[in-house]
This record gives sequence, C-alpha cells and structure tokens, in this order.
Amino acid sequence: MKRGEIIAEALWATVPDALTGLRLDAAAAQLFPEHSRSRLKEWIVSGALTHNGQRVARVRDPVRTDDVLSLTVPDSARPRTLRAQALPLEVIYQDRAIAVINKPAGLTVHPGAGTPDGTLQNALLHRFPQVAQVPRAGLVHRLDKDTTGLLVVALCTAAHTRLTAMMMAREVGREYDALVVGILPAGGTVDAAIGRSPHARTKMAVMDVPERGRRAVTHYRVAEKFVQHTRLTVQLETGRTHQIRVHLAHLRHPIVGDPAYGGRAQRSGGLPPALREQLAAFPRQALHARELAFEHPLTRKALRWSAPLPEDFEALLRALRAHAKSR
Repeated sequence: MKRGEIIAEALWATVPDALTGLRLDAAAAQLFPEHSRSRLKEWIVSGALTHNGQRVARVRDPVRTDDVLSLTVPDSARPRTLRAQALPLEVIYQDRAIAVINKPAGLTVHPGAGTPDGTLQNALLHRFPQVAQVPRAGLVHRLDKDTTGLLVVALCTAAHTRLTAMMMAREVGREYDALVVGILPAGGTVDAAIGRSPHARTKMAVMDVPERGRRAVTHYRVAEKFVQHTRLTVQLETGRTHQIRVHLAHLRHPIVGDPAYGGRAQRSGGLPPALREQLAAFPRQALHARELAFEHPLTRKALRWSAPLPEDFEALLRALRAHAKSR
C-alpha cells in the first residue's frame, strides 16, 4: 500500500456508555453508520461482524461499555482503495489530535456510488497522511455534499475513539443556520424517528411507525423572519442522515433550494421577479453548519469554533432583508 492510501476493509469500534444495553445490531448501526442495519444484521449472522472477537449469530444480544465490535467488510460491499488527492481544503484549526474543516458546498465527504474520488477523505489523506492509520480516515461525522460548514476530523486513533464516544453521548454541540420556506411563528423541537424512505431509496423520511426508524431529535428557534421565509438556528441532539432536511420538510417548511425534500417548490407569489429568480436559482439546500463545540478528546479543554455563512447564502439573506424593509 502506498503512502497516503487506505483500504477501508476492516473496521472496529468500542462501545461507549451511551450505547450500553442496546441490541448488537442497533449498536452496530450507530457505530458503523455508513452501512445499513439490514446489511449489518447479515454480517453478524455470517460472522463478518464479531463481538469481543467472537462470532455471534443472534442480533439481539446486548452490548456493554467497552465491548469491541470488529467488522470485516466483504469484498462485494468493500469500497475502492482511497488515494490522496491535493484538493482545496480550508483548515481552521489543527493540532496533533484533531483538525476542524470548513467544508464548501459541492464537496462529498466520502466516496460512494458515482463518486469514486474527489472527496473530503481523499483531501484529508493528502493533507494529513497519518489518517491512513485511523478508522474511516479520521471522519467522525459528516455533512451532506451541498451543506457547508464545520466538521471535525480525528488525526489519531485515540482521538477518533474518544470523539466517536462523545458523538454517541451527545457531547458535541452542533449548531446550523437554515433558511426555510414559509413563516414559523416560534421555535420548537421535532422528535420523530427517521428511516429509509419506502418510496425512494436515496431519501430518508419520518417513520409513521417509530420502531421502523431511528430516534431523531432536532431543536430549532427563529432567528429572522422575512415576508415568505424564515431563517432558523438549528441544534442537533441526534445525527441521522439528512436529519435537519427531513425534519423541517416534515413541518412543511422545507429548506430553500433543497432538491430532495421540497425546497425547490417556492411559495413566491407576490415577491418581486428579481427575488423570485434569485430564490429559484439558489443551487443547493440553504443549510450551514455554523458552530461546533466540544471538549478536546485528549486534553479535555473546552473548544468552540464558528464559521461565517458562505457568500451565496449571505447574498440571499441580504435580498430577503431588503425586500422585507421595502414593504
């Protein structure tokens, strides 16, 4: 294997306190979120996923704190070898254990179907070659391709283990800016399980039967009101795929520009033509991971970062403010 390459075939994770008592398959789904729960169940039964080094055929067996789950991904499901690529990367903080990245729109976090390279993981392997020795090349959480903002990366295995546990225990503060369609009178909380949509496998959805999904909790408050739109400050209590986008669409206030969850359908009657065009032309979901806060995984020092809104998002807000003031 060349320097700066990683073959993502063998994964392992230590069970944090927050997951103790869960079924083996449920814990595995949280510790290996890049794989579906149904696939993980198959791998438990086949022996590809072991519990404390032992093959376990029963997915219902409980896990305990500090148990070790080891997953050898079968060849048929194994991703391609990752290679280092010299891609633009805005690093706003780094030390020997972690780095904080301000991710731009359009950058996919890790390779997948249709995106074999050109991802954040490829860029990390070039900028920080040591992450080739860290699970998931240092990734602890992720942002959607067209969501901008802050993301923490572990540069050593000890930091990755600790940060993963902190994520599971909800000890990492994440705050987002979101621009949504319609007017919300006040803030609130969405507590609604999310699972794979039965109608479109590339999308997630709120589950009518909670047991069919995973619990997801999103807190939001109104930051700014416009004529037909609202800017929200959103905090994640859990971190499910597309969580903010799904929950806000569930409230019938999808994020502006969201191609998957209804944000393209603008309620723009009565707005000036130029503003309607600007809204319709916004190329992505108007969602930005603005703040990140947690204790350093090794030193336990309290840390907090903030990233300004990208210019396209800020320009849209300026246009909405100008229209609101003109009325």
